[in-house]
Amino acid sequence: MMHFSSPGLAATAYPDPQASPVRARTRSWWLERLDALLLPRNPQDLPPQDLSRFRVISIAAGTLLLVNVALLRSVPEVLPPSLTLSLLVIPSFTALLHTATLVLLRRSRSPRLPAWLLCTTLAVGYITVNLAMGNPYGASHVASPLITLLAFFLLGARGGFAFATVMSLYAVALQPWILGSAQRWVPTGSARNMTAVGDAFAGLCNMGVWAMAWLNSRARDKAQVALVQTMKNVREGERKLSSLVESTEDIVCSLDAEGRLLTANAAMRRWFSLIFEQEPRLGEPLTRPSFLARHPEWPESFRKALHGERVRVELVYPLGDTSLALDFSLTSMADEGGRPAGVTIFGRDVTARRQAEARLSELHRTLLETSRKAGMAEIATGVLHNVGNTLNSVNVSATLMEERLRGSRVQGLVRATQMMQEKGPDLGMFLTRDERGRLLPEYLLSVSRQLAEEHATMLVELQSLTKNVDHIKSVVSMQQEHARFVGVLEEVSLPELLDDALRLHATSFEQLGIQVRREYTPVPPLQVDRHKLLQIVVNLLSNASHALLDSQRPDKQLTLRIAPQPEQRLRIEVADNGVGISAEHLPRIFSQGFTTKKNGHGFGLHTSALAVSELQGHLSCSSPGRGHGATFIIDLPLTPEQARA
Repeated sequence: MMHFSSPGLAATAYPDPQASPVRARTRSWWLERLDALLLPRNPQDLPPQDLSRFRVISIAAGTLLLVNVALLRSVPEVLPPSLTLSLLVIPSFTALLHTATLVLLRRSRSPRLPAWLLCTTLAVGYITVNLAMGNPYGASHVASPLITLLAFFLLGARGGFAFATVMSLYAVALQPWILGSAQRWVPTGSARNMTAVGDAFAGLCNMGVWAMAWLNSRARDKAQVALVQTMKNVREGERKLSSLVESTEDIVCSLDAEGRLLTANAAMRRWFSLIFEQEPRLGEPLTRPSFLARHPEWPESFRKALHGERVRVELVYPLGDTSLALDFSLTSMADEGGRPAGVTIFGRDVTARRQAEARLSELHRTLLETSRKAGMAEIATGVLHNVGNTLNSVNVSATLMEERLRGSRVQGLVRATQMMQEKGPDLGMFLTRDERGRLLPEYLLSVSRQLAEEHATMLVELQSLTKNVDHIKSVVSMQQEHARFVGVLEEVSLPELLDDALRLHATSFEQLGIQVRREYTPVPPLQVDRHKLLQIVVNLLSNASHALLDSQRPDKQLTLRIAPQPEQRLRIEVADNGVGISAEHLPRIFSQGFTTKKNGHGFGLHTSALAVSELQGHLSCSSPGRGHGATFIIDLPLTPEQARA
């Protein structure tokens, strides 16, 4: 069944928000009293359309009851005695039916039966009164289509059609047939024809009123169906969005322009209660004293977000022995006019991420220390080996000198001189006549020659010993230079620095059979942190030695190059013909943790690249592929001014 809704009547269920407060309170007061008096239940339990119909039936029945009472009092005074009896019976009967309608309305669950009784009573009473009075113009009165409209509103299209048909039949058939045989008020001649035309027009108007109401109802029903479908889609979208927001572990809430809480998902309520030990309440400001005590910067952040600036903060909350880290993002909301209407807040628990970052930082420090110790151990091994080899030569020289001293004929010379001293004045006779004396000059000559030879031999050994001690001193001094404080810029000769790096690996290169080539193009001295650059080159040389060792090539070759570059820059190349690097590994070669070694940790090249960056340079690598070697290139500025440029 189609239903017709009157906008004016339906609106009475909900007071107009644009109306003045006094009028709205007055209307609500009267509606509450009327509903309490006439309606069968709480108005809030009724559908809006049924509520409107109940109210219309109660108002119409009550008004008509009062009209009938007034007619009963005034009929004897204004009508002739011949009509008084009939016109007293009809109002009395209709008044009784209107009273029954009000009683039935009070007890009914649906407005349909009281509506049928009201419309039937109204139509029958109207027709009976007009026929009793013999009024030929009753069918064309304005009350006739009003009955049709009332029936349409209360009973729908079918009920309205039934009463429109009744009122039309009354106009075009019943009234002319009954009043045609009577002589009261019936016109004659052309007036009679005009009355017939009026009756036909009245019947047509009744059907036209119903047709227009039906068309209007159809249009409203279609609009209502579309609206219902739209609202259904909106509610479905809201339900899905609400389900999505509620199911996420992230904090989601929104505030209006005044900072009052509009929405809050379960995660927000849980975290808020955990941190501030109280529940967030919708409609109340978020900035309570406990909140502002923890976030004094909140008003400024909220103001920035409200005016369109994206605000992101990370906050740490101590919770007992642990701490909670939350990452918040504040974004502005705009109304239909583009004006700031509020702020949405999205938060995420990043405690696990911060803990992972802390663990990664600790691991980074551990790897750095391990790498430093490994490098120190490798360099120390080379230094100790070089010192040990030198000490072997020192030991040989010292042993030889000791043996020479032990076998020296100095003691014989001492005894000969003592003998000569003992002879005193008889020394001449002793040298000429005594057999031992005649042999003494020859003996002294032989001892002198032997001592001269020993002196020359020991002088050579002492020179060799001095050289070996100087070599040990230079190795130790170079290691001390390598381990000194970092961060001081100084003027460095690149060939000397590269030779120092090679000397630190000289022993391992010699043991592995690696041939070293130096291709040094003359370049100006470089202003750089010597220790840091030396560490980088030493690390690259170590990687090259490992690559050459893994290649198992008989012709292991390592090349060091220095070449000038445009714009006051220079290049250092460390090239080898070792295992090489595949094309898919080249983009990741300097990434932390990436390594192609079986026992590598993936830290050396990453650290070297960072160190070169700190020197305002760039570290790169090129390789034709596996088995074809690799070349590491250090690109550096000549001066700090050039680095800043």
